Formats: sequence, C-alpha cells, structure tokens
Amino acid sequence: MKSENKFLSKQTLLIGLVLVAGLIGGWFILGGTGSTATGDEHGDEPHAEAEATAEGDTEKAAAPKKGPHGGRMFTADNFGLELSIFETGVPPQFRAYTYLDGKPSDPAQSQLKVSLERLGRAPQAIAFTKEADYLKGDAVVEEPHSFVVNITATQAGKTHQFKYEQVEGRVTMADAQLQSNGVELATAGPARINVALQLQGEVRLNEDRTVHVVPRLMGLVESVAVNAGDRVRRGQVLAVLSSQSLADQRSELLGAQKRMALARTTFEREKTLWEGKISAEQDYLQARAALQEAEIAEQSARQKLASLGAVALASGNLTRYEVRAPIDGVIADKKISVGQVVKEDANIFVVADLSSVWVDMTVYAKDLNVVRVGQQAVVKATSFEAEANGKLTYVGNLVGEQTRAATARIVLSNPKGLWRPGLPVTVVLTAEEIDVPLAISNDALQTLRDSTVVFGRYGQEFEARPLELGRSDGKMTEVLGGLAPGEKYAAKNSYLIKADIGKAGASHDH
Repeated sequence: MKSENKFLSKQTLLIGLVLVAGLIGGWFILGGTGSTATGDEHGDEPHAEAEATAEGDTEKAAAPKKGPHGGRMFTADNFGLELSIFETGVPPQFRAYTYLDGKPSDPAQSQLKVSLERLGRAPQAIAFTKEADYLKGDAVVEEPHSFVVNITATQAGKTHQFKYEQVEGRVTMADAQLQSNGVELATAGPARINVALQLQGEVRLNEDRTVHVVPRLMGLVESVAVNAGDRVRRGQVLAVLSSQSLADQRSELLGAQKRMALARTTFEREKTLWEGKISAEQDYLQARAALQEAEIAEQSARQKLASLGAVALASGNLTRYEVRAPIDGVIADKKISVGQVVKEDANIFVVADLSSVWVDMTVYAKDLNVVRVGQQAVVKATSFEAEANGKLTYVGNLVGEQTRAATARIVLSNPKGLWRPGLPVTVVLTAEEIDVPLAISNDALQTLRDSTVVFGRYGQEFEARPLELGRSDGKMTEVLGGLAPGEKYAAKNSYLIKADIGKAGASHDH
C-alpha cells in the first residue's frame, strides 16, 4: 500500500512539473512578441489591424490600446510609442510620446518618421522634432483623417515599424450601383465662372410711364367712372366735374368767337367798298385791324380751354368738365369720390403703364466698384417661383448718409403683369467673367460634419473631401483646396452617397 502511494505521489509531482514548464514556456513565447493596438483619443472603438516590427521582424498582433494621452499605443520589446492627432486650438498635428519599460522616456532619444497613404494621393512624409515632453510632426494633418499610417521609430539603435489604418467618410459603390441610383461622375478642372453679386430689391412703378392726374381747375365731383385696379384706355372718361370757372372760360370763348365773326363780316364789307372806290382806305384798314384783334382774342380763349383739357361747347352745360385718361394703363391709385370738391392741383388719379416696371436695389459702398450700368441681371421673386432677365440701367451717384448705400435700378419688361409694384425680389448681378483653374458643379456640394465636402471617386470607393471654396456663379464653384485637377467626383445625386455614409455610421477618428 505504501509503494502505491509513493508511486502516485511521484506521478502527481511529474504532472505538476510538466504544467509549470508549459506555463513558463508560453509566457516566454508571448512575452517575446511586440504587441500593437489601435484606439483614439475620442474613445472610438478600434476598427483596423496594426502591424508591429521589432528589429526587422514583422508579426501580426492585436489592435493597439489607448495610451495615457488618448492616442494609439504601440509596443515592441521594452519600447513603447503613443501616437495621437492633437487639434485643440491648433491645426491638426501628430504628437508622439515614447516609453521604456512602460515608463515615459526622453523623446529626444528617439527618431520618428510617419508616412500617410491616402486614396488618390501621393504618400505624405512627416518628420518629427522634440517639443516639451513629446515629438511633434512638421506638417498639418489635413482632413479627412482617413489614411494608412506607416510608422518608423528608432530608439537605442533599434528600428521598430508599426502600421495602422483608419477610415472615415468613405463608402464603396460599384458602377452598377451608380447607374441604378442615377449618380453621375464629373472631372474637376478649369472653368469659366460668372462672378455674381446678390442684392435685395423691390418692384416699383415705372415713373417714366406713370401719370398723376390732376383736374387743373376747381370743381364739384358729379360722377366717377373707374376704380383702383381698372384698366383704362387713353382718352377714356375717368370722372365728371362741375366747374364754374370752366363755364367762365367757355363763355369767354363763345363771346370771342361771336366778336370774331362780326369783325370778319365788317372787314369783308369794308374791303368790298374800298375796292369799289366807295369808302375810304382808312375804314378798310380799321376793319382789318379789328378782325385781327378778334382772332387773337378767340385764339387765346381756345388755348386756355385746351390747357385745362376741356373742349369748347356750342351749347349745353358749360360747367361740365370731363377728366380723361392720359395714357393706356391701370388705375394705380384713386383719391376722388362723388360730391367731393376738388382743387385744381389735387392728385385724384394715378394711371400707370405696367407693361414695364422698375426694380430698385440697395448697393452698399463695398460693392459699388463692381456695379456698372449695362450689367446683366436675373430678378427672382421671393414669394413665388418666378424670374426674369434684365439690364442695369441706373446706378446712383450719391451714397446715403444713414444707409451708406446707393440705389441701382433695372427696367424690367412686364407684359403679363406678373411683377407687381411692392413685391420684394432678389437680384443677381453678373459682376465679371473669370477663368479659374479648378471648379466643380454646385450640385456636387454636400455638408458633412459642419464642413462643405465633395465625394471623390477612387476605384470603387467614394470618400468625402472637405473643400476650401472660392467664387461661385450658382452653377460652378471655384475650389481653392481639398481636391486636385483631374479627380473624379459625384456631380449628380451626391446626397445618396452622403446617406450611405450616414448609414455606415462613420466617425471622426483619430
């Protein structure tokens, strides 16, 4: 029995030694492999593999962990490197922190190089120099932060290589999907842009075709034939007044006409007698002078009536005065009613020809240097869908003391009466035509994370590219940065790509 127990004890001891040896061997195997991880200072979940190379050996490892400064943490042997993108109060920049045996080390003892590989771009090399307790990259990390990062770190004569990839604002879409969704591609390149100036304006009556009707004599209103908004023809009776002063004028004309007729009869008789040697020449000359005076008096009385817009009456109501329309148009305003006594200078009607209208705009001092008579303009209604083309016909020479602005004007054709006086409008003036080296279609522009972007096409993938934009004419927009000439982009139905990126839940990863 004792021998059996001794045998079992020996066997148990042997099994325990084997297990301990296995654990020690496993620890050495795992401990000798450099590990890398990926994370970011914003707490995003890792989404890409990283590679670590120590002393020239490349091995696949788990994704890097998050370092003390919120960056991605890489380790190889006893060396550690934390790489982050810092952008608080400064343009985005790489910052790297070094560690030995898990403790912070002097960054000056390490050399670091980073290479960024982006879709459709040449690799970007970034060198690092010491600053405070970290190494700072010498280049701005441009948006989007979507790239493959190759890291080469040298410390104590040993070179370590790490690699990771982060993706944002990217979606895969095959050619068949483009066709079925109606997404059209275009190529970024030079274009001619009509630089436009947008101004606020208001439709007004064309004062050159507007008449303020006054009676030109005092009278009592007997009847009014039209109302505001009625269309009238030239010569149409608008109202009838009873005027005593008109009766006096007509009476004067009638008397002058009768005196002129009597003078003509006398003159003809004296002329016959003088020619027959019956009467003296002096009587003939006196009769001729009297006729001339009568003609002058009759002509004067007639012109007085004509200046009042009245006609002579052989008989009838001498006080009747007809106010007639001076032009074809619309009664824009009416200030007269039956029984009212109006003065000779009262503004009783406004008749406007609305076949053309004025559009007056306010031009601020900063824009006066690009506003000129003759410029083409597009007038757009703000209350409904309508637009019309016109030319700038007037730019004021004076700048208002209070507004610090001048008035500009467009004469706009209005054959259908669509443009009503008082209507607010937006006016787009073509300031100049310029050739720009790089421009894209306005239909391609989208907003993503508070940035204006275009979706560049690279193989089967679209990626959002934040843009720096310049001048625009509403159809094409100048690109100052973010896209290169010759790159293809989604020009039509680009909102579908934005929707796909939103569904993918792509985050702003560092």
